Amino acid sequence: MFYDRYDAADKLAEKLRDYEGKNPLILAVPRGAVPMAKVIAEKLGGTYDVVLVRKLRAPFQPELAIGSIDESGWTYLADHAASTGADDEYIKTEKTIQLETIHKRRAQYTPYRAPINPAGRIVIVVDDGLATGATMIAALHGLRNKNPAKLICAVPVSPPSTLYKVAELADEVVCLESPENFQAVGQFYINFPQVEDDEVIRILEG
Repeated sequence: MFYDRYDAADKLAEKLRDYEGKNPLILAVPRGAVPMAKVIAEKLGGTYDVVLVRKLRAPFQPELAIGSIDESGWTYLADHAASTGADDEYIKTEKTIQLETIHKRRAQYTPYRAPINPAGRIVIVVDDGLATGATMIAALHGLRNKNPAKLICAVPVSPPSTLYKVAELADEVVCLESPENFQAVGQFYINFPQVEDDEVIRILEG
């Protein structure tokens, strides 16, 4: 469906043309969406930064999200969290681990400047795809509290049920493909390499 993240970003930018020249703020969910945010910002004449959120991992199933946490410590828990064996003590520990990672990434990614203020801006939150939507939910929730003029979720691919959940938190959702047969984000890319911290830092410094 998409050759790589750059191809997906080009296609998303076309769908977001209404915001060209309006100085939108493109916020990437790290790490995968950071290269995409730069492409979209350049095509729309905007600026880009990261929005730092982390998924909370299920016990013994680190790929399964049971919720998410944002930079302020606000937590979203999915309905299925308890059924995975995640009790209160586990969730407390997992929140601490992920919040430490967020603080470490902020120190790594933007050590010499504060995050760009989204207040009064058209804010477009980008990820390379949604599965459970947990991290996007945390990102949108945290940003809404910072009073953007408009809050948009933009992704190349997502299952329909996840789009329904995130739509409640955004003013607009832009999604290129919403297949029923969805197993993982990577299945919709020909090339889907891991994006490493050094690449994120290089892009943010650029």
